[in-house]
Amino acid sequence: MIRIAILGDIGSGKSHVAKLFGWPVFNADLEVAKLYKKNRKCYKKLKKKLPNYITTFPVKKKELLKAIIDKKQNLKKIVKVIHPEVRFNMYNFIKKNRNKKIVILDIPLLLENKINKKKDILVYVQAKKKDIRKRLLKRDNINLKIVKKLKKLQLPVELKKKKAHFIIKNNFRNNSVKKNVKRVLKEILFNA
Repeated sequence: MIRIAILGDIGSGKSHVAKLFGWPVFNADLEVAKLYKKNRKCYKKLKKKLPNYITTFPVKKKELLKAIIDKKQNLKKIVKVIHPEVRFNMYNFIKKNRNKKIVILDIPLLLENKINKKKDILVYVQAKKKDIRKRLLKRDNINLKIVKKLKKLQLPVELKKKKAHFIIKNNFRNNSVKKNVKRVLKEILFNA
């Protein structure tokens, strides 16, 4: 099985690019959202660690955001509860798709949490800062303070770019991105 991991800055279009590969995608952000909505065990752990913020199930995004904005260490507390669950779900996804030739890992903190394997093919999604900012501001639930705090959890984008085997430029025009993905996929399959 070939594991293709998608890297890039927040808002660079990693999830969109991941889908364009046409193989099963493990999207960590969607998994986290599911945990907040459906996982009572995570809710109880979060409530225990952040009793002044987490008050209801399903966990509300605004409660989490308030906790993160109020105290820097609250983000680390949230990460300690959520990341082991996401990692467990990722292993189940890989097991479920073990007969597939390729799986795509869309995990923002892949390198930071050392989830990647040596043989993983790293694809960096590059977008212009002004395009990223424009996209982030269009999102209805975005808070730029939170984005800054989340970026501090991440390795510098230049380092991720350097570690990548491939770079896909995302200008947010579908045809050129699709062509780039096809080109990269073709090269990966040729070298497999």
